[in-house]
Amino acid sequence: MKIPNKIKVGDKIGLISTARKISITEIQPAIDILRSWGLKIILPESLFYEDYQFSGTISQRTSALQLMIDDPSINAILCARGGYGTVQIIDGVNFNNLRKNPKWLIGYSDVTVLHSHLNRYGISSLHATMPINFKNNSKDALLSLKNILFGKKNFINCSTNSLNRLGRVQAEIVGGNLSIIYSLIGSDSDLDTCGKILFIEDIDEYLYHLDRMMINLKRNNKFKQLKGMIVGGMTDMKDNTNPYGMSAYEIIFSHIKEYDFPICFGFPSGHLTDNRSIILGINSLLNIEENNVNLLQDF
Repeated sequence: MKIPNKIKVGDKIGLISTARKISITEIQPAIDILRSWGLKIILPESLFYEDYQFSGTISQRTSALQLMIDDPSINAILCARGGYGTVQIIDGVNFNNLRKNPKWLIGYSDVTVLHSHLNRYGISSLHATMPINFKNNSKDALLSLKNILFGKKNFINCSTNSLNRLGRVQAEIVGGNLSIIYSLIGSDSDLDTCGKILFIEDIDEYLYHLDRMMINLKRNNKFKQLKGMIVGGMTDMKDNTNPYGMSAYEIIFSHIKEYDFPICFGFPSGHLTDNRSIILGINSLLNIEENNVNLLQDF
């Protein structure tokens, strides 16, 4: 797995939106924070284009990402927001220069499309908060992003959950947004979970559809050879008038309880204020104890 170089004060970080449209007002707080870290912010003109709900046409968004990948002066690429639309451009992007000279590609939610695709290429990427969220993020969420970018180890400690399965596992972490992982099955961006720790999170899904997604992953053998599992935020889940009968975590557990790998629930990552960064694609140590859960990523 190729791990991008750490960045340093004075480096350039490019902001793009591969999905929904964005305004300068929405990301100005993030720009101020990133500049306070000593980074130079590159805002392509196309960042503020609009095409219905999207940040420009498919061609414009594809070109924006391609420019960031191919420009050797750009040290990291930060997606401004999620929404929907990244899958529209994924097959039009040439990743050859990124494969030769990896740089951090950062984001979560819809950006899971890029994370999964890069994982197939053997490139590590960063599941982390995005500029649209900086204003409301916890200090720990922003600090975890800063620490990783500047080459410090990533250590996350969190509380336990009654559904946790105890254990200690060392493996590569893959994953991201469950709905995106589900939608990519069978494509060139399909996620290889064999021998890895799978991280999942989601927002605004009906409980019955969560069940459907878990069944699909199970039928496609995504759990069969897992070494561990991390379940982050399952935020603002919805139910029908006739209740499904289980919580989001209980639905997930019902589909993985037959396996013996360690699993933790309630990990602070996803559509949360306290959205801690997770490095995808590197060897990581997950320790789930009765009174404590922690993740160590040293690179």
